[in-house]
Amino acid sequence: MAEGQGSVGEVRIKPDRLHDFTMAICRADGSSAEEAKLVADHLVLANLFGHDSHGVGMMPHYIQNTMNGACKRNHHATLDRDNGAVIVVDGGAGYGQVIAKEAMDIGIERAKKHGVCVVGLKNSHHIGRIGHWGEQCARAGMVSTHWVNVHGHKSLVAPFGGAEARFTTNPYCTAIPRKGQEPIVLDFATSQVAMGKVRVANNKKIQMEEGLLIDAGGKATTEPGVMYNAPYGAILPFGLHKGGGLAVICDLLAGALTGGRTHSPRTIKKDGTDIINNMLSIIIDPDSMGGTAFFEDEVDNFIGWVKSAKPQPGVAEVLVPGEPERARKLDREKNGVPIDTTTWQQLVDTARTVRLNDTDIPQMPGA
Repeated sequence: MAEGQGSVGEVRIKPDRLHDFTMAICRADGSSAEEAKLVADHLVLANLFGHDSHGVGMMPHYIQNTMNGACKRNHHATLDRDNGAVIVVDGGAGYGQVIAKEAMDIGIERAKKHGVCVVGLKNSHHIGRIGHWGEQCARAGMVSTHWVNVHGHKSLVAPFGGAEARFTTNPYCTAIPRKGQEPIVLDFATSQVAMGKVRVANNKKIQMEEGLLIDAGGKATTEPGVMYNAPYGAILPFGLHKGGGLAVICDLLAGALTGGRTHSPRTIKKDGTDIINNMLSIIIDPDSMGGTAFFEDEVDNFIGWVKSAKPQPGVAEVLVPGEPERARKLDREKNGVPIDTTTWQQLVDTARTVRLNDTDIPQMPGA
């Protein structure tokens, strides 16, 4: 995304105050204390890691969906199929921050018992930053990999070579635990950029970088508004045919294999606000394969070897997946979470929509 704040300005708010505010919005909307905490934990951590596209800026959309029935408050995961090491979890359109956690809890328990668990999660409301679920598995000592698709709203991403959108941002994630250290977390959208990042650029009124978007005629553009104003454009897949191909695989594995449905005219809702995620997860206990001690030693040895590479000119150090996010987290914990003023006003408006008391709405973010 193009650098800079754009023309709308920016505020900074302390993480704990942002967490309290997010919880208060959920509670005023009717969520239980536990649900509100899980939602706030997830969204604020995404902001701290620098993934503002998946942070508290999602709250206006979430509350819109709880009010129109597209997201069910206080709903829990249910086992749709149980074959021991292979399970299918139905989210029933409940808050993804609750549903995905519960699905991973079951998957981790089964992986400890069987050595591996294949989890098909279907029909969950937006599950947010997928790395969050890989990190949950890693904390339990599990290796995990995740394929995700999205349906319920219009198409966003063009297939390789296509001039119009046919699927959504379809993320992929793998998380590798490390003994006594933070995990290796590879987490990315298969599109050139997450839709949430386009939303942030649109809110900031700044241009996107070249090579990310096309307009309705299939021509390159840097204007984020093409994703919000008809005739709509599309986001391009990352890595040309490689990213486009992986996006197709994500939709087939997460949507077709789990029983959750793919993104197609069967599931697209005209002017719909739904954000339904399906996810195929494979959770593996390292002890059931080469052994935990061997695994931990090899991971440390290999990561040390990778990071020992001499950096290119202008590069401070060689980083592995997950390290840039942790560096941003340290900065934002100290200096506050930056939020563009358009997004901030949307949060304040949402708080007032759920009749949150004005004393619970931060009046001077960053103070």
